[in-house]
Amino acid sequence: MTIQIRSERPADIPAIAAVTREAFLTEEHSSHTEHYIVNALREAGVLTLSLVAEREGVVIGHASMSPVTLSQGESAWYGLAPVSVLPAYQGQGIGSLLIRQLLEELQALGAAGCVVLGDPGYYGRFGFKVRDGLLLPGVPAEYFQALSFDGSSPRGEVRFHDGFDAQG
Repeated sequence: MTIQIRSERPADIPAIAAVTREAFLTEEHSSHTEHYIVNALREAGVLTLSLVAEREGVVIGHASMSPVTLSQGESAWYGLAPVSVLPAYQGQGIGSLLIRQLLEELQALGAAGCVVLGDPGYYGRFGFKVRDGLLLPGVPAEYFQALSFDGSSPRGEVRFHDGFDAQG
């Protein structure tokens, strides 16, 4: 199976929404609003990176990065979310391909680092780890992780863009 990872194009927007909706449809720890979140971030102009995984001309996965705010004022930090792969293609490494490409491109942009809310076993494979003193209010600390590109270890509360509150 040949998978191409590339930047999203305007024509991909409906497919990205469908992939994202399907990917989270049965997820227990999901608000089932992830497709609205991606659209809200795009409309706000804060999708710093937005990549699709394509197989034979069909979008089967998507992942994006957007800036986050840190209460201590550190800059150039981003949030990885959401990462979506159609259920029929999950468990085949497509999400990993998207994440590795996003992290590589984000680092090339000069980012200080990236945060993610998710399974530590999964995201730990990419270098994410829980950082003492760095928190996302309202979530279990063990699921909020960071990856520093510049060796910094930020502290304080992280806030994702308001687009993450999108409900429809």
